[in-house]
Amino acid sequence: MALWRVTYLFLFPLLASCAMSGELSSSGTTAPVADASRPSVDGLEVGHRLMAAGEYELALKAYYRAAAEHGMTSDVLSAVGSADLKLGRLNQAEQILRRAVQEEPTFVPAINNLGVVLMEEGKYGEARGIFQTAFELDSGNSDEIRQNLRLAIARTENSVYVEPEAKDAPRFNLVRRGEGDFVLLSQL
Repeated sequence: MALWRVTYLFLFPLLASCAMSGELSSSGTTAPVADASRPSVDGLEVGHRLMAAGEYELALKAYYRAAAEHGMTSDVLSAVGSADLKLGRLNQAEQILRRAVQEEPTFVPAINNLGVVLMEEGKYGEARGIFQTAFELDSGNSDEIRQNLRLAIARTENSVYVEPEAKDAPRFNLVRRGEGDFVLLSQL
């Protein structure tokens, strides 16, 4: 009796799926049927929707599918670079976005996204120049690009190089000695 139940548990889902999916092939399994009359959804559109949903790895795969369909256009390169940025792959994102800008120097989304990558990498001066270019090409119409430019300008004007202190490095303080002499004292 127990063997019958185990067999039933395995056969029932198989039979149910065959009844619901349609025809059986000669091997006894079903295959999905593609409807060639309906156009496929563009990989770029799918990727953009996945990016909006926070599914960056899946979006990257959709963008690669779009590259196979359309070629490596600046639009596809920009999308791949943006997905790499969201996945934290800054070096890859920078290389791909530079390639997109080289491919089409007036493509504002690619230029802006390159600026975002440069900001993430701490290259504020270069990012500022990139955002200025994007802002000019966009004629100042995009609030996002304007905000990115403001942030880059603020970072370049307020950035001061501060040497990080090592744990064992001595710290120096100025101490006044007598009337006008100063001595550097080391504190550990």
